[in-house]
Amino acid sequence: MNEGSRSFRDAVEGRAPLPPAAATLGMEILDADAGDGTVRLAFTATESFTNPMGNVLGAFLTAMLHDTAGPALLATLRPDQFQFQSTLELTASFLRPARPGRLIGTGRVVHRVGDIAFLEAALTDGDERLIATATATARVIPLDEAPNAA
Repeated sequence: MNEGSRSFRDAVEGRAPLPPAAATLGMEILDADAGDGTVRLAFTATESFTNPMGNVLGAFLTAMLHDTAGPALLATLRPDQFQFQSTLELTASFLRPARPGRLIGTGRVVHRVGDIAFLEAALTDGDERLIATATATARVIPLDEAPNAA
């Protein structure tokens, strides 16, 4: 990967830890392609993510979809850019129950116009069955314009 935000590149290359929320979800970066605006990630859904029926709660699946769509955009950003208020809108669809275990997330940038990007994400289970999908809209701003920038 030759482009993308510095912190995302550092995480992809193992030079920086994942953000706490991504670590909680057991996220592992499998592949990121800045040119295509795509990512492939793995998540570990634990028993602590389940509802009384033993299925992974939709809120955790939504968080995984969010953490798949956002990195697809991050992979395309220059080091001086930052995804601020990364999710202006996110719509999730749940197609079948997910059980604890490894889930694979694929995300892509569908279209970008200026500072607005349209994103997609999907989660599959260990049998490659589609579990959930999402579409999202995100806004990109330069890091020096981001409030509370470090």
